[in-house]
Amino acid sequence: MITTDLAIDIKNLNFCYPDGQCALKDINFSVNSSESVALIGPNGAGKSTLLLHLNGILRAQCDISVCGLRIEDRNIKEIRKKVGLVFQDPEDQLFSLNVFEDVAFGPLNMNYSETEIKRRVSSALQKVGMEGYEKRSSHHLSIGEKKRIAIATVLSLDPEILVLDEPTGSLDPRGKWSLIELLNGVAVTRIIATHDLELVAHLCSRTLILDGGRIVADGSTEDILGDEVLLKNHGLGK
Repeated sequence: MITTDLAIDIKNLNFCYPDGQCALKDINFSVNSSESVALIGPNGAGKSTLLLHLNGILRAQCDISVCGLRIEDRNIKEIRKKVGLVFQDPEDQLFSLNVFEDVAFGPLNMNYSETEIKRRVSSALQKVGMEGYEKRSSHHLSIGEKKRIAIATVLSLDPEILVLDEPTGSLDPRGKWSLIELLNGVAVTRIIATHDLELVAHLCSRTLILDGGRIVADGSTEDILGDEVLLKNHGLGK
């Protein structure tokens, strides 16, 4: 259970890559438990970099708390159980011989029993509509199927927060709406970085615009998507 009403709390996040590129500047925001939040903005705005801070893959000198736990070495294992991060390219998440081993990877590394691992794999595959795929090779699946399996790999740890980077990228319209329906049925806090404004309208009650590494707007999705001038000024409108 989340021990605080805040799922994510970020204060004074600044991050520069070793080559000197400053990707994030003065990032401050919080996400409430069960909230669904979109991060939108042009390419290179810093969206993916921000997501990688939410479970400690990237770290900066700042104050980030997840479910009441500060991101630091002693908490990182517990935080990575709570935050399920789904990469833009499912190939980055699928590297085992078959679907079962891919989905079992997280529970196995958390030292769950064999019985519990099987239960978690079965439950995660059921949630994404991929029951019966356990023996299939993940790499021979369609892009839509791969994305579902990638989501299952994090759902197998029963995360409290689901973080997704461009989940509908490369999908055809049928695959896109099928995935949106799937995500709508996952009852956890959601943070979604995307260019897909239709997904935002259907899944997220709140939207942040990131541009040039800074948060330039934060408000209700209805207000943000209804402001054509704002969207156009930040590479999101016609």
